[in-house]
Amino acid sequence: SGLSGRIAAYRGGYLPEERRALERALHTGELLGLAATNALELGIDISGLDAVLITGYPGTRASLWQQAGRAGRAGQGALAIMIARDEPLDTYLVHHPDSVFHTPVESTVLDPHNPYVLAPHLCAAAAEIPLTEADFALFGPETPQLLSKLEKRKLLRRRNSGWHWTRKERAADLTDIRGSGGKPVQVVEAGTGRLLGTVDAGAAHTTVHEGAVHLHQGRTYVVRQLDLEDSAALVEEASPPWTTMARDTTSLAVLETDAEVPWGEARLCFGSVEVTNQVVSYLRRRLITGEVLGETKLDLPPRTLRTRAVWWTVTEDQLDAARINPEILAGSLHAAEHAAIGMLPLFATCDRWDIGGVSIALHPDTLLPTVFVYDGQPGGAGFAERAFHTARAWLTATRDAIAACECEAGCPSCIQSPKCGNANDPLHKRGAIRLLTELLRSAA
Repeated sequence: SGLSGRIAAYRGGYLPEERRALERALHTGELLGLAATNALELGIDISGLDAVLITGYPGTRASLWQQAGRAGRAGQGALAIMIARDEPLDTYLVHHPDSVFHTPVESTVLDPHNPYVLAPHLCAAAAEIPLTEADFALFGPETPQLLSKLEKRKLLRRRNSGWHWTRKERAADLTDIRGSGGKPVQVVEAGTGRLLGTVDAGAAHTTVHEGAVHLHQGRTYVVRQLDLEDSAALVEEASPPWTTMARDTTSLAVLETDAEVPWGEARLCFGSVEVTNQVVSYLRRRLITGEVLGETKLDLPPRTLRTRAVWWTVTEDQLDAARINPEILAGSLHAAEHAAIGMLPLFATCDRWDIGGVSIALHPDTLLPTVFVYDGQPGGAGFAERAFHTARAWLTATRDAIAACECEAGCPSCIQSPKCGNANDPLHKRGAIRLLTELLRSAA
């Protein structure tokens, strides 16, 4: 028990002075260890540790080596241990260690023409030196159209010498290296007004909704109120015997199909979509056992995301050939979607938290059973496009990973997902294998 005070927690949303104090204490030896999120990869002044324990595959080889590299000093040995979780990728890598040790770090996937990426960069460039038409070749064909939009929004002003940044604030602040989605939500202790830390705006609905159990520096808090207008979550210290997990609903509309490839009767497509997501309730789960104690409804506004997606459809004849009746169709599609999201990081530089999915037995835009996988970033980040171009290899690996799993009816190592908004229901393992086999029969 004397050692418990020499271990601390660390995440990106802590206050800067709190983070620096933890880093100092670890350097001096006052702290023996830190339990950290992937904030350990960037923005932290720590190296030369004796050992790093990585709990679960971080999603990319780049992240794995970044985390492992925190251990070791010049001329001294170090230990990095990866403890596999019940996840499709972890299971795959334990059986295929060459995918880690004999494969180079992923090539980074980026869509530089994404207006959500390009617009802030144009502003930052104009703040350095006015933009001229001669610069269009550097920034791509979308530049003129974007510049006129930025003029209308009064972010840039056009003069004879080019486009100028004329505002007082720094243009570089339009780009957030920690992610996007708006102003971070401040986590505030209700009784004292003390600021505990922040949570990214994009994660607030699922992590600091009313009733959520929130952990900070080893202490447990319960969220009493989430004020979306003021970007604040009011919390009180408490120790309920449960954890909480948000449930959400997601619908998706196809805006434009950019590419379509026939795979026999099936179709593989890539294009622009609008995703509408709403957190509707949360489950209370008993500590340790995970038993569900109850569900509480939430009243949170829907959020929309315009992004890029890859999707595939199958026909009635293909369902018949795969022996998939209406009772197991939804579960088969849902299981294939989960496993495909779990495997995509082997083919694109992302982890499963960067991408989302929707599967539906009759989609109103395709009028067929359809599985979508989409980029979680506004405008797309290039992951879905990469998935489209490597779809045969990606979906073959997905089917093989499900089939190789020794479980009877599906488990976290194959078709269950830690981020499923429907509590992993319905899922049908054998149906997913038959469905993917039939889909791939005529894959280009």
